[in-house]
Amino acid sequence: MDIRVLIADDHSVVREGLRVFLQRDPELAVVGAAADGAEAVELARQLRPDVVLMDLLMPVMDGVAATAAIRNALPETEVVALTSVLESAAVVGAVKAGAIGYLLKDTQAAELRRMIKAAAAGQFQLSPQASAYLMRAVRAPAPPEPLTERETEVLRLLAQGQSNKDIARHLQIVEDTVKTHVKHILAKLGVQSRTQAVLCAMRLGLVSDEQGKQLNPRH
Repeated sequence: MDIRVLIADDHSVVREGLRVFLQRDPELAVVGAAADGAEAVELARQLRPDVVLMDLLMPVMDGVAATAAIRNALPETEVVALTSVLESAAVVGAVKAGAIGYLLKDTQAAELRRMIKAAAAGQFQLSPQASAYLMRAVRAPAPPEPLTERETEVLRLLAQGQSNKDIARHLQIVEDTVKTHVKHILAKLGVQSRTQAVLCAMRLGLVSDEQGKQLNPRH
């Protein structure tokens, strides 16, 4: 089944360029393109894409606000920030809003296609630069209650970049149970995304830097 992608960027040349090279991959289908954050939210509600490629600096509604709105309305839709901005509060804001990935616009086409597929499978994807920045910028609060042994196990597998399906296979449980564990982990850590959960866990020492090396997709 094709991965349905929605593009959100206020530059028409960027939108068209992304559409052209993404459609060269038979596993990807560009279902729409938005010129601002508000339009991205509206189109996401109408089209229900698997992945939204979200620019952060857009008129009407910025990409961070649009990401939060889409994640709240459509929890099954993943959002990947695709931007030229790095040294900005928008970097951390995107992850806190629920983005599963943060990529720079100089990402190579083949790598971008691979990362979209990984995001659709529930695997967080960060550029090396964003990974380093977020590790410094995100300040994780202490969890209000401890994770169970199984939740910690799931979190460690998340830190390795495994999808829900991979985790279910590894732990020999059904995928719905994995989703329930992830939901409980996010609630206990007080975060809104899998990416932020792993960053938080590394700050708290629940997983090691080595276990979290998948934060850098080019490790």
